[in-house]
Amino acid sequence: MRMTTMGVIGAAVAGVVVNRIMSARNRNLWPMATIAQDRRHARWHVVTINKSPEEVAPGGRLPEPLAKLGDEVEVQVNRAVGDRGTALAARLRHEPTGVAATAARVAGTDPRQRVRVALRESKQLIETGEILQPEKVSTVKRTLTGLPVDFAVSRARGEGRL
Repeated sequence: MRMTTMGVIGAAVAGVVVNRIMSARNRNLWPMATIAQDRRHARWHVVTINKSPEEVAPGGRLPEPLAKLGDEVEVQVNRAVGDRGTALAARLRHEPTGVAATAARVAGTDPRQRVRVALRESKQLIETGEILQPEKVSTVKRTLTGLPVDFAVSRARGEGRL
């Protein structure tokens, strides 16, 4: 009986603490919420390439996949940490926000996905000389249960995970 009372009191205290933190976050009194919002608008996407900066962007010319994005992105070419190649970074000049950004992400038209794909393709092109494509098995019949996997594979290059 005593342990039950202690458990109820502990849960109540935890609930009050969580409620206070969430209230402060919603009123932007919690500093981490503001910092996270600022970072979201200035997010750099970076790949490390095992080549020197002169080989990555000879004469200031960007790799073709990034060059295709034009003025839509800012690009930086720097030496990687520990002098281990080149850090190729890109970010959108105008990053989408809100419901429209979420809808674009689900539809696969999010410009951030294009930046990620362009960086990966640039890395592959510079390091291997070609853009690698995932193999498609043509002998497998598509099934209803396999559709989620097909969808995940089709979005993986833009999202950065699979």
